[in-house]
Amino acid sequence: MQTQVLIVGAGPVGLTAAAELARYGVPVRIVDKAAQRTDKSKALVLWSRTLELLERAGCSVPFVAAGLQVTAANLIAGGKSIGRIGFDGLDSPFPYALMLPQSDTERLLEAHLAGLGVTVERSVELADFKDGGNSVTASLRRADGSIETMQAAWMIGCDGAHSAVRHGLGLPFRGETLPTDWVLADLNVDGMPTGPGELTIYWHEDGVLAAFPLSARRYRIIADIGRSSGPVPPSPTLAEMQAIVDRRGPGGIVLSEPIWLSSFRINERKVADYRAGRVFVAGDAAHVHSPAGGQGMNTGMQDAFNLAWKLALACRGICAEKILLNSYSAERSAVGEEVLAAAGRMTAAAVVKNHTAQTVRNWLGELLLGLAPVQRAMARQFTELSIAYPGSPLNGDGLPVSHESHRSRSSPRPGQRMAPRFGYRHGVDGAGGIDPIDIGRPGMIPRFALHAASDAEAEGLLRRHADLLEPVLHAPPGNAAIWLVRPDGYVAAVAPAGGGAAISAYLNKLRR
Repeated sequence: MQTQVLIVGAGPVGLTAAAELARYGVPVRIVDKAAQRTDKSKALVLWSRTLELLERAGCSVPFVAAGLQVTAANLIAGGKSIGRIGFDGLDSPFPYALMLPQSDTERLLEAHLAGLGVTVERSVELADFKDGGNSVTASLRRADGSIETMQAAWMIGCDGAHSAVRHGLGLPFRGETLPTDWVLADLNVDGMPTGPGELTIYWHEDGVLAAFPLSARRYRIIADIGRSSGPVPPSPTLAEMQAIVDRRGPGGIVLSEPIWLSSFRINERKVADYRAGRVFVAGDAAHVHSPAGGQGMNTGMQDAFNLAWKLALACRGICAEKILLNSYSAERSAVGEEVLAAAGRMTAAAVVKNHTAQTVRNWLGELLLGLAPVQRAMARQFTELSIAYPGSPLNGDGLPVSHESHRSRSSPRPGQRMAPRFGYRHGVDGAGGIDPIDIGRPGMIPRFALHAASDAEAEGLLRRHADLLEPVLHAPPGNAAIWLVRPDGYVAAVAPAGGGAAISAYLNKLRR
């Protein structure tokens, strides 16, 4: 079967893209120059929105079973609690941060991909490529030096911050390297006062100290160690990490048995456009930013989810390429800007050194985080449930929307996430209550969901657009209105009762 999509890079982003395309019946190849997947923990957290999308893909259960659920984030300064952000009240089947080393995330994604009949081709490097207008010709170099030339209709670069795909396209990676050195340690921790169910950030006059639980005793500790001067400093010793924790932490914390000690600097960079002809970039190939908020991997995986259903509809000839595929960059580049800016603000606040500025920061932080609306907003931002596409070219416009339920805050507008309904806890036994939108067998076609009252108008829409709509109606979030929801769970269009013609026109527009 001829390859329709070549994916370069088999980290979490590439694996997600390959699995989603394979699930939608698109012939795909995925290559990676590394001989094996990473054995490092690297990115640590899967946030609620990513877990919701993994649920749609039909594979969230093994991730939840393997990870540690963290339900709150604490901010402490001068031995005093500045604020606590709880995740357990979120409108999601996954109201927590799932702490899971990247090595396990990749292992589970690769197993899911293998179950869909696709194997990662390792020790295979992209040597060169050319976009010919109707297809992409790629030269692949194997470990023995041999070169294979192959063609694909499309190519996706998921090959990291030093992306060969991005360099080949000549896309400027604009931004900067922040002038601060950081140290990192994955090790055992005893005496952490908040316990493994919560993560804690300490603001100290010397700098920031962050503790992220991985299991009952295993944590990642991160701290800044001052302004950069010359090359990246050597990896810290256990004694050096213990001294930092003793100085900035609450006391009584004992570190032991390190499995990874490292140092790093933070880059904040991004491309302007995630698409160039028949080639796309996603994940770190398109954007890198501060690890504050832990959203880099999640943002990249959500790039892949966003692109996959659109590319699948284009590959299958069901929808026109122009509107769908151009919307990928329009939507995800805007999200990348927001994540980069938010992570930058958090980092800047954490590394303030001036004493007066620290005092003002602590006072303002305590004031704001004492407000329930601020706590909710920050919880939604961390978990990426607040991500929306208000300016998307895919948003239905010009619809005669006047119904009061659509105006209410509880009803989503075009570009906003349709919150999944759930009646009971999502546990490791798979007993989740999430709406079964776009969950199906391998080889399925991405379909939109129609949320509407069961009547002749809605039934007529299902019949006329059977190739684009799920065959069953879903309950609407408001009375007597119609919501059209995309395969990735975001609202595409809204109309009042009797507005089925506008919904039909929207779907027909995608085909042109």
